[in-house]
Amino acid sequence: MTGTKVPMNPGKTDEESVQADVAMLLRYGIGAQGPRRTALFGDGAVGAAVALDLLGVRPRSVAFLGRTVRSGGTAHTARLPELLPEPTASDLVRGWLDAAESVARPVEGDEVVARRLEAVAELIGLRRTTRERAAG
Repeated sequence: MTGTKVPMNPGKTDEESVQADVAMLLRYGIGAQGPRRTALFGDGAVGAAVALDLLGVRPRSVAFLGRTVRSGGTAHTARLPELLPEPTASDLVRGWLDAAESVARPVEGDEVVARRLEAVAELIGLRRTTRERAAG
């Protein structure tokens, strides 16, 4: 990312946000309620959004991936040859999906994974919109 910084969490920098262990948050947050689920959709979603935005991933690509999980399941989606147009981003997301697959029960867990991917897509879009407005 170049230009204006768009903080997702006012208390953290982008560099701090991308340090979130998204795979671990997925493993412990998918089947849980309360603080673990909050962390998955909070710091985990923000960290994922910052990481993918820094790699240039478009929000619609992540939203499409969420729809794919909802339609075919986490396990099926994790095995697709090309998750995102960018190979580095695909490798990153594949690791997250592999972690999610290890705990996501069909239908219920897949829905959590799909909603989380959609949240990440929304956060990427918010970052881009904010940057565009700040630039001019």
